[in-house]
Amino acid sequence: MSRSPGAGTVPADAVADPLPQPYAYRRHQAVEPDWRRFPGWRDVTEAQWRDAQWQRAHCVKGVEELRAVAGSGLSDAFYADLAADQRLHATMPVLLTPHVLNTFAPGEPVDTAAWYADPVRRYMLPVASDRQPSWPSHPLASRDSLHEAEMWTVEGLTHRYPTKVLAELVTTCPQYCGHCTRMDLVGTSTPQVTKYRFVLRPADRLDRMIEYLRATPSVRDVVVSGGDVANVPWPRLAAFVDRLLELDSVRDIRLASKGLIGLPQHWLAPRVLEGVAELSAKARERGVSLALHTHANAAQQITPLVAEASRALLAAGLRDVRNQGVLLEGVNATPEALLDLCFALLDSAGVVPYYFYLCDMIPGAEHWRLPLARAQSLQRSIMGYLPGFATPRLVCDVPYVGKRWVDQADGYDRRRGISSWSKNYRTTVEHDDPAALDRVHHYYDPIHTLPEEGRLWWTSARALVGAAS
Repeated sequence: MSRSPGAGTVPADAVADPLPQPYAYRRHQAVEPDWRRFPGWRDVTEAQWRDAQWQRAHCVKGVEELRAVAGSGLSDAFYADLAADQRLHATMPVLLTPHVLNTFAPGEPVDTAAWYADPVRRYMLPVASDRQPSWPSHPLASRDSLHEAEMWTVEGLTHRYPTKVLAELVTTCPQYCGHCTRMDLVGTSTPQVTKYRFVLRPADRLDRMIEYLRATPSVRDVVVSGGDVANVPWPRLAAFVDRLLELDSVRDIRLASKGLIGLPQHWLAPRVLEGVAELSAKARERGVSLALHTHANAAQQITPLVAEASRALLAAGLRDVRNQGVLLEGVNATPEALLDLCFALLDSAGVVPYYFYLCDMIPGAEHWRLPLARAQSLQRSIMGYLPGFATPRLVCDVPYVGKRWVDQADGYDRRRGISSWSKNYRTTVEHDDPAALDRVHHYYDPIHTLPEEGRLWWTSARALVGAAS
């Protein structure tokens, strides 16, 4: 094998990074914002801040609690904007841990303009003026946009893929995200949404899940979620995972917790870390992969506490900690924002960037959602910068189909924003449908992003739907 002359040598006059690139890598330096910049937390000690119970007890749950913490740094107009959103639009209640709130506009005094512009505030604490005025909801949006409840084999156990199930153990989280895909079930009711509720007792639901998995050996992968497993009492969660480990057919167990990002103090608690170490040891002995999946959408969320908690979980024996984010306008919808986040996850916290989903078609989400073409462009833009194993896949979670890479659409009408998708397996609601694998399914771009022709078409379609109903 020949090489060209001089290959492998460095010219004497070479300079560092001689080639300008569209994105310039910067080593992420995690910084814990000073919570004492909030008037309501000026006397909070580091010991209190690091305590999970203190964090839970001091969550902000509405306008008046936010005012008590943030004070006059936020204008009366901002508080009114938040109140209007909760009254008129919100599908999720306000619930923010102090840790989450402290990542809003980090390094700045509490300031109205900084908060309006801040990416974490935009998705964790939506206000009425954020919402898309013409099309706040897509006409085909739905509460359970992925039809997960239709695919329950027992209450809370969604069998959507041939070899994977989703086990929803709880319907609460340490904090609530405005764009939550399970807004029909998770959290307390809002003026717009009366939440569904599990009927069975938790112990009975978990027993039935285990019975189903024991009787269905084709399932090898169990996502243990909710809600958030950080809100499941540790003995109950550990006992459920232990029972999963007894099933020879189960080879992958993934714990889903945004709490790693929003309440890292929970995962740093000695009892929890000791329990994770015990479960990890059992998993290794039985040849099972035990991992944790979390959900960060902006680089500023990767603070030293988040990094400490993630690395502690890895040291306790988890195979991986992986991130599943959501593509959101005004949050991470640029190549720079996505790459900054991915490098922050890798460099500071040892978290693998895994997926970024297009925001699901739930009510009130149009100001967050991106058209498929933007996601396709973003996927191409981030290629080549990250290690292959840590280059996230940008995916569209298509109703009745499941996750598909954004470039896998079979067809795409950009004028009307309608993409077409096929699949290669049946869900549990199609077990006796001979045409299931031939059917075409659709995903829809936000209408306000379409050309005028497409917007007019949807305006006519909306009028026809309204007349029919």
